[in-house]
This record gives sequence, C-alpha cells and structure tokens, in this order.
Amino acid sequence: MPVRRLEPVTLHGSIVTLEPLRLEHHDGLVEAVRDGELWKLWYTAIPTPERMRGEIKRRLDLQERGTMLPFTVVYESVIAGMTTYMNIDMPSRRVEIGSTWYRASAQRTLLNTDAKLLLLTHAFETLGCIAVEFRTSSFNRASRRAIERLGAKLDGILRSHMFHADGTLRDTCVYSIIAPEWPAVKAHLLYQLDRFGARSQVNRG
Repeated sequence: MPVRRLEPVTLHGSIVTLEPLRLEHHDGLVEAVRDGELWKLWYTAIPTPERMRGEIKRRLDLQERGTMLPFTVVYESVIAGMTTYMNIDMPSRRVEIGSTWYRASAQRTLLNTDAKLLLLTHAFETLGCIAVEFRTSSFNRASRRAIERLGAKLDGILRSHMFHADGTLRDTCVYSIIAPEWPAVKAHLLYQLDRFGARSQVNRG
C-alpha cells in the first residue's frame, strides 16, 4: 500500500547522512552557506546567513502541511547543506527532489551521488513512487549536469515559468526518473560510489 503522508526519517548512506531538518541545525547551516557565499548565485534561491532561520521555519511549515519533507545533509560529520522532497503528491505517487544546496568545499565530491541514491532509493523502494522529478533553472548548468549524471531524462522546458531571485524570468528545465528506469539508475549510482572507493572506505572503517 503506497504511503499517504511522508514522515521525518533519517537516511544513512556510505558517506552522507540525511537528518530531518531541525531548528538546532541553524548554526551549522549558516556556516555551510558561508562556505562559498552560495547566496550570491543569481540563478538559485539559497538563503543568506541572516535569512537561514526563516528558511528553516518555512521548510518545516511546509512539512506540517504535507507538501515537503526537508533534510539536513551531513557529510564527514559536518553539516554540508540542505535537500528536500517537495511538491509531494502521494496519491499520484510522485515527489520532486529539490531545494538542494551544498557548501562549496563539499561540491564535486561523491556527496551528491550518495545523497541522491538515498533519496531515490527511499522514494522508489519505500514510498512506492512511480516517478521522481527534478527542476532547475536553464542557466544553472552545474545543476543540470549533475541531474543528467544521475540518469534523469529531460521531460521539457517550462518557458517563463517563474522568476529568479533577482526578478529576471526563469525557464525551468524539468527532469524525471520513472520507476522502470530505477534499477539501471541505482546500478549506475552504486557503480560510481564503488568506482571512487566511497563504499569500500566505509566498509573498511
């Protein structure tokens, strides 16, 4: 029987732990967002240090409404950023993975691979999802490449879909992974972790 409402859960990976977002994570998230001054990226919506508490409360409020399940990303025992299930539609068994950002020093590591493996495995194998969606600005080429490396397919581009934080119009690229594709995508992500030694390092721990 598919899940009707998502409840907070801790997900443990090879190198990443996804913890349910809490207000107590505030100081660590502020430190993380200052690593690279991530809020200065004009085509993303990443909170400034001053707005971090409000962003945490916003995500927790959406959790109460049942439309978001937010996580704090912990990498090498340090808070590295945030990610979520969002636009949750459990009657249709669909979720979007988004509102994700990582501290600069953790980017271009296996963090994203491991975190997405956790979220996708939980979505398809525990929640019974038939599709998982990803959305990003057409200008966020780093995000687009990362989504494509996961094995997600481009469904289309929503032209003049919304506004960037600076008020300019945003074209939104919509990607998805559907349930029949999940076994191959999972094998690919596990291969990436094995190839670069992430899982073997943990197993030797």
